[in-house]
Amino acid sequence: MASIVGKKQGGKTYYYLVESARVDGKPRIVSQQYLGSAEEVTAKLAGTPAGEPVRSQHKKFGDLAAVWSVLERLDVAGVVDSVLGRRADAGASVGTYIALATANRIVAPCSKAAFADWWASTAGPRWTKLRGPALDHRRFWDAMDRLDADHLRVIEAELGRRIVAEFDLDTRGLVLDMTNFATYIDSTNDRAPIAQRGKAKQKRVDLRLVALALVVTRDGGVPLLSHAYPGDRPDVTQFATVIEDLVTRYRDLTHGVESLTVVYDAGQNSAANHELVEDAGIGFVGSLPPSDHSDLLAIPTSRYQVVDEDRYPGLRCVDTTVTALGVKRRGVLTHSPTLHAAQSRGFDQTLTKARNRLRELQARLARGRTRRDRTAVQAEITTITKPRWVGEVLTTTLTGESPAELRLTWRTNTHARARLEERIFGKRILFTNRTHWPTVDVVAAYRSQNEVEASFRQMKDPHVVSFGPMHHWTDQKIRVHVFYSVLALTIAHLMRREAERAGLHLSVRELLHELGGIEETVLLYHDGAKGRPRARRMLTQTTDLQDHLADLFNIDRYAPTR
Repeated sequence: MASIVGKKQGGKTYYYLVESARVDGKPRIVSQQYLGSAEEVTAKLAGTPAGEPVRSQHKKFGDLAAVWSVLERLDVAGVVDSVLGRRADAGASVGTYIALATANRIVAPCSKAAFADWWASTAGPRWTKLRGPALDHRRFWDAMDRLDADHLRVIEAELGRRIVAEFDLDTRGLVLDMTNFATYIDSTNDRAPIAQRGKAKQKRVDLRLVALALVVTRDGGVPLLSHAYPGDRPDVTQFATVIEDLVTRYRDLTHGVESLTVVYDAGQNSAANHELVEDAGIGFVGSLPPSDHSDLLAIPTSRYQVVDEDRYPGLRCVDTTVTALGVKRRGVLTHSPTLHAAQSRGFDQTLTKARNRLRELQARLARGRTRRDRTAVQAEITTITKPRWVGEVLTTTLTGESPAELRLTWRTNTHARARLEERIFGKRILFTNRTHWPTVDVVAAYRSQNEVEASFRQMKDPHVVSFGPMHHWTDQKIRVHVFYSVLALTIAHLMRREAERAGLHLSVRELLHELGGIEETVLLYHDGAKGRPRARRMLTQTTDLQDHLADLFNIDRYAPTR
């Protein structure tokens, strides 16, 4: 039953449209909508400007609300605070700050100095009640200073347990890979040994590199373990540390490691690393450099069998054994026409560049005006033909002794190119101890490496779920940054997995774009009296897809109510 009720406040009556119903047999007001003072109600009924909003605001809502729903589902803030406790003098708990930082990494990555401005542009302050001084970047880092490496390990382990249980993740197949990220700190800073000078893709000398090892599930590409280490160390040196942590974590999750299969690429190969995997009693699927196993490459094509024409059209293989890394294990030699064509195109480009450089050198020598001696010119030729396989196909001849007499001739050996394609192109050698798996499962496991590669590509996206920019100057701060950046990736991939299971085939970027289209509009009214304008909030119009996503992530509980 609806009725209009007047409430007196400060000597003035304000009116509300209320709806009453019986709750547990007693009359109760179940909803109410503010109408305004008598003058405001009159103006609205008359349609005069006094009843119109004086201005509006637009707040980001859908993407943040969906992310927040997953953070609360996992109780991220509660897990962190259970390890650290909450200080009474803090603007917010460490767990709340971690949740906020994670949400920011996902929907709108920015520096902590810009954090308060970003938060004010969203609807988040309405349901978290966090605003003002509590969001100052200095308070944030004061709170983060309480997190050390041991705390982070405990928190990551507990969150891993919750993720596996809450989202029913299949953890039997995990993929390991490693990459580098740039940190924007002064290159003369010695307070961050984890950030070291290296070859930054940004071509800047003032950058240092932080390396990150990531273990993700084949089921949805969800990260379960991360390990940050100095960016100047080879990946292979960190493999043992990651595997030991992974085995410990996996035993904690499942009480056994026999069902675990780890997938990794040839970059982590070494006899010591392989022995560690074997001793741990876990399965593995890796790869070997084809050029190191000429006997397998010589197997005639007549012995190749179709793998699975439906799942992998054109892929053929030979199931055999191979001796590598000090042991003899199952080997699966595959040939992919897609890989073959890609390698052929790439080699054509490399050959074209080499030919062009040889032509330039040939013309320069023909003019007889070079000052370099024969040794220097031969070194340049060697550099030009150094890229893989080029020396097999391009034949060069340098004649003359003095600089003015030096002449270069070269040709392309088409027969060598044909032999190269037949011997190498399109082939991979997979290496595994899963002797009873069907061949198609071994191939599928190896190809699941694209899950972790996609995760790294996502973290290098500057707009959503981004690892950078990172301006931190101590190991502790870098490790905290790595923690909430990886947690952001975890949340994003859980959301993508949930959407996939609901029949919505969206990338992380597409998913967040659709959710971000659900905004909150704030209409501000002012009757000319003193005080803050009165606000009325509502969501923007949505599409069917946005409605589906809103239901999937239950964001209605964060929506404004009248």
